[in-house]
Amino acid sequence: MTAPTTAGAPHERRAPGAKLSNPERLDLYYYMLLARACDDAILRLYRQGKLVGGAYTGNGNEATAVGSAYALGERDYLFPMHRDLGAHLVRGQTVRNIFLQQLARGESLTRGRDGTGHYADPALRIYGNVSHLGAMVPMAAGVALAATMRGEGAVVMTYIGDGGCNTGEVHEGLNMAAVMRLPLILIIENNQFAYSTPVDRQHAALRLSDRAAGYGIPGTTIDGTNVTLVYETCWNAVDRARRGEGPTLIESVTMRMHGHSASDDASYVPKEMLEEWKKKDPLARCEKILRADRLLSQESIDTMKSEIAALVEEAVAFAAESPYPPGEDAGKGVYAP
Repeated sequence: MTAPTTAGAPHERRAPGAKLSNPERLDLYYYMLLARACDDAILRLYRQGKLVGGAYTGNGNEATAVGSAYALGERDYLFPMHRDLGAHLVRGQTVRNIFLQQLARGESLTRGRDGTGHYADPALRIYGNVSHLGAMVPMAAGVALAATMRGEGAVVMTYIGDGGCNTGEVHEGLNMAAVMRLPLILIIENNQFAYSTPVDRQHAALRLSDRAAGYGIPGTTIDGTNVTLVYETCWNAVDRARRGEGPTLIESVTMRMHGHSASDDASYVPKEMLEEWKKKDPLARCEKILRADRLLSQESIDTMKSEIAALVEEAVAFAAESPYPPGEDAGKGVYAP
């Protein structure tokens, strides 16, 4: 199987209520496989001492990242978080660029000034993430306002975690978007822990999507390990926003299968909890359905994984052989003239 060619465009091709085609279902599986392969390589590079700084993965979150971004159109804007590598890939980000960035090389999107997920790619309308994750919500609301004033017909999608959704910036940005009926989609990635704090120590509410009523906007809670459900829910929200009906709050319930970062062993997570969530692995769930529908065979799976492994290894080798930025460039682009 070759790489999908549908990145950035599914929304414009679809009529309301239309189901995913079989090639598109295979695309979703491919992107989730690719995201996990990239994450595995990032962890390997970190353990080899070749990647400096924070190393974050989206293991367990692939269906949320891929399914949500697949609902966007080419002219829409994406503000992803550190566990949303799959969303970058769906938007058309190259694997080479991902590893140039992770290894802080001079030709990376941040020109070697950062080696994690703190980068933007205006050509793909990808912005963020920033370390103060809650601050992305008012930023995204501002872009939604600007796009509306320019008559772009664009939708803005951003994310926040179960911990970050308690910060004041999230409330301010979402309230502004609701009052002004801005085309903003906010996805709460409820992955059970804010670093080491479990959800029941953060919230009294059973569903974080219930907060939507306070803003006067729709809210829904979904199984974030079901990529088709994530896609369909987000597509409906995007379609609603594009019609001028305002924002939607979506709580995607997932599990962070690794620690907060590679330096965190997640020893605070009960082992039986991890074992239970392993049964809901988004890749395994998607693969099982596609095999039952005779869209995948073991041979096609092995071929796809082999192609992805080769793609990732080539990108890692390319990035590793690329030069770091020269020292004299350290002060360039840091301050506005």
